[in-house]
Amino acid sequence: MAQIPHFIGKSALTYLICRDYVAYCVRRPQVFKAIPAPLIAIVIFTAAAMVGKLDLGTVGDLGSITRALPAFLIPDVPFRLETLAIIFPYSLALAIVGLLESLLTSSIVDDITDTSSDKHREARPRNRQCH
Repeated sequence: MAQIPHFIGKSALTYLICRDYVAYCVRRPQVFKAIPAPLIAIVIFTAAAMVGKLDLGTVGDLGSITRALPAFLIPDVPFRLETLAIIFPYSLALAIVGLLESLLTSSIVDDITDTSSDKHREARPRNRQCH
C-alpha cells in the first residue's frame, strides 16, 4: 500500500506490468513451490524489461542513491537517565522480538532434526562458556 502513490500518473505499460506481476505471483505458487513466486517474477519481468528496453520507471527516478557505505559514528545524544528512559521501551521490545525469534528457530531446528534443546538455556544463559 505504501508504494501505490508512486504509481499514480505512470504509463499504461507500467500498469500492465504490475497487473501481470501480481497475477503471476498469485497463480505461480500453485504450480511450483520450491522457489518463491515473487522472486521468479522479479527475475522474469526484469529480464523482459531489459531485453525489450521498456520505458519503465526505476528506483533511481525517485531519488539519488549514494554508492558509499555509511560511516560508523556514535550518535550525538547525551547519555543521561532521560535518554535511557526514552530508548528503554524500544530496546525491550527488540530484545523480546529477538528472544522469540531465537526460540522459534530453536523449535524449528528441533522438529527438523528430531532433537530437543533446552529453551531455558536459550532464553537465560547461566554462563557464557561455549560447550
